[in-house]
Amino acid sequence: MKIVVPLLWTLILVQGTQCAKILGVFPVHTKSHYFLGSSLMRGLAEKGHDVTVLNTFGEKNPPKNGSYRDIILTSEMTQSDGVDYDLFQIVKQNFIVHSLYLNWMGNSVTETTLSHPKVQKLVNSGEKFDVVIIEQFINDGLKVLAHQFQAPLVLFSTFGSNAWINSLVGNPAPPSYVPEQHIVFDSSNFLDRLRNSIIHTFGYINRYFLFFPAQNKIVKKYFPDAPDLDVLLYNASLVLLNSHLSTNMAVPRVPNMVDIGGFHLKPPKTLPQELQKYLDEAKHGVIYFSMGSGLQSTNLPVEKRNALVRVFSKLKQNVLWKWESDVLPGQPKNVEVRKWLPQQDILAHPNIKAFITHGGLLSLIESVYHAVPILAIPVFGDQIWNAKEAAANGLGRCIPYSQLDESKFGEALNDVLNNQRYRDNMKRRSKVMHDRRHTPLDDADYWIRYVIRHQGAPHLRVAGLDLPWYQNLALDVVLFIVAVILLVFYSFYVLIKIVKKIGNARSNKVKKK
Repeated sequence: MKIVVPLLWTLILVQGTQCAKILGVFPVHTKSHYFLGSSLMRGLAEKGHDVTVLNTFGEKNPPKNGSYRDIILTSEMTQSDGVDYDLFQIVKQNFIVHSLYLNWMGNSVTETTLSHPKVQKLVNSGEKFDVVIIEQFINDGLKVLAHQFQAPLVLFSTFGSNAWINSLVGNPAPPSYVPEQHIVFDSSNFLDRLRNSIIHTFGYINRYFLFFPAQNKIVKKYFPDAPDLDVLLYNASLVLLNSHLSTNMAVPRVPNMVDIGGFHLKPPKTLPQELQKYLDEAKHGVIYFSMGSGLQSTNLPVEKRNALVRVFSKLKQNVLWKWESDVLPGQPKNVEVRKWLPQQDILAHPNIKAFITHGGLLSLIESVYHAVPILAIPVFGDQIWNAKEAAANGLGRCIPYSQLDESKFGEALNDVLNNQRYRDNMKRRSKVMHDRRHTPLDDADYWIRYVIRHQGAPHLRVAGLDLPWYQNLALDVVLFIVAVILLVFYSFYVLIKIVKKIGNARSNKVKKK
């Protein structure tokens, strides 16, 4: 008996920690998106899971202590790095043109992925998976893969919750205070709320009347027996969000939405000797400048580039600039340029005084983690809201790209460098990010295992998903109440007319007598 009890406990523990066979689908050919997807899948592999990843880059150094398999989706669409397109031009697009462009891009990604011979081979191989993780980014038709493998669906968002995701899991997101990605938003400003509501409504119409029908057509083309997209859309068991209260505003979350922002962060590694020396010996400190992996500093218009250079030349601090060319025209003596820089390791160096960034979520998370104040120059998408929110929280300054000039840039940079409150606020916000019961990757691992253990965890699903939109918004109740009120008023109106008529009739009788 003494031997049996420990054996039973051992079996229970083994069963509770049983590793899963996971398929990850990350088809977007953008380095920042792939980096996050790869970080998640590597982390799950290192926790013992058997991981297969559909992607367009491929892992150069797969984890040694886990099972990790790449299925690389090469095609005409993914031959380019995507760096030749000047993303600074997106700022000229209004939200309607930008939405239609995303429709085209999303349909191209879904078509290219589902038609790919390697994907078709995998689907028809008879291979089984315990769960399918799909990056939720304008590729809703790919949810059919979870149906084909008869596995629970987990969505992964490289952003926080947004209009693309909230409706899929019934998460409340009133446009009165939850912003769309395209605007700088102040919930106390009526015009901002009006503009946000207009963009929110257009986005809803675009998705349900243009984008989703096009995605459904692609799904039916390659999987004619699959359910309609209307069914597949609302079948997610879990949503993993690359967000956290330290970097994102507090908004509602339904039970199957989990914040794992910061899961990609790693302990700082030793810098290359030359770079370490440069940072160590900078007498007045160093400003780190990077516009991310998508935006290329070399594509900056000449007038904006020259404005930056003139401001840098007047500083006593050194500037370390991620510049994607060998030559920076008019390069000042205090500016060092490199085509690639290990961002996390640089931000961890104590001599970094400020971080000039595009406001991408990864850069914001890393700056908060290392408590480095920022000067954000947002261009498009979530960068605009990330930068505005960071500035509102006193973590630095924000200059929209369209307003960037020498005067504004110089004033804002000097303010960030010389005003201690930005660094103090960053330190407080950094404590919030570090104050967690578990690591973000541990949370992701727990909830993925939870969904598998509970066969998709349908008990996490909110009832609103099963209601028609008008019932979900209680419009039928509102109309009923309005109808009852109108009926009551009409009844009083008719009653008053009858009473008046009777009174008039009696009055006429009296007059006749």
